[in-house]
Amino acid sequence: MSDQSREQRLAAAFVELADTLVGHFDVIHFLHTLTDHCVALLDISAAGVILATPRGDLLDATASDERTRALELAGIEWDEGPCHECYRTGRTLPDVPLDHPHARTRWPRFSRRARELGFASVSCAPLRLRDQVIGALNLFRDEPGALAPADLRLGQALADTAAIGILQQRALHEGATVVAQLQTALNSRIVIEQAKGALATRRGITVDEAFEQMRRFARRHGRLLTDVAREVMGSDADPTPAAEER
Repeated sequence: MSDQSREQRLAAAFVELADTLVGHFDVIHFLHTLTDHCVALLDISAAGVILATPRGDLLDATASDERTRALELAGIEWDEGPCHECYRTGRTLPDVPLDHPHARTRWPRFSRRARELGFASVSCAPLRLRDQVIGALNLFRDEPGALAPADLRLGQALADTAAIGILQQRALHEGATVVAQLQTALNSRIVIEQAKGALATRRGITVDEAFEQMRRFARRHGRLLTDVAREVMGSDADPTPAAEER
């Protein structure tokens, strides 16, 4: 990516993450946009986001690929991992090598599973507005070596922008509770997962490839990822998105 194109992508990322004043706001689609920009702009291999319920329980919201999703789900099940620490402390977690004794001690099951999935290190940035933390952004690298401080700062800035957008939406819709928003997000996540599997089966491709095709179609046509997923699930044959992506 050239300096100019990176600058353009950086500007577009902040504009897109700030543009949440829309009637059809979908938090899952919004967070997929966040992870897309992180993978494109930062020196990382994958990204994921977890959101917190009012009780402080963490929910898997989005991941840039299947191995990241599997790892985040495992971390939630074990109540262990950098995402939990980042959310609970509200502080950015600098790059941590997953084979380091410190990581093995802090998150024994998480670090072992992460290494098995091919990740070498992880950094985390809280989704926060001042002292209010609503989740965490996880940044994974496949190659050994620390994430550059500038990339970590940029990741935190993107996470902060996303948090402001989500909280702004909640404030605009006072009748809609945080619980209702999270339930909607969970429902969207479920239909996206179902559509990924259905599309992968129909085309004989991997789930990651199916996910990327749906995201690409949604971006190209300015549509919500959840709506594209529902279209996939609503047809027994390849719907229009499938035929177009061949």
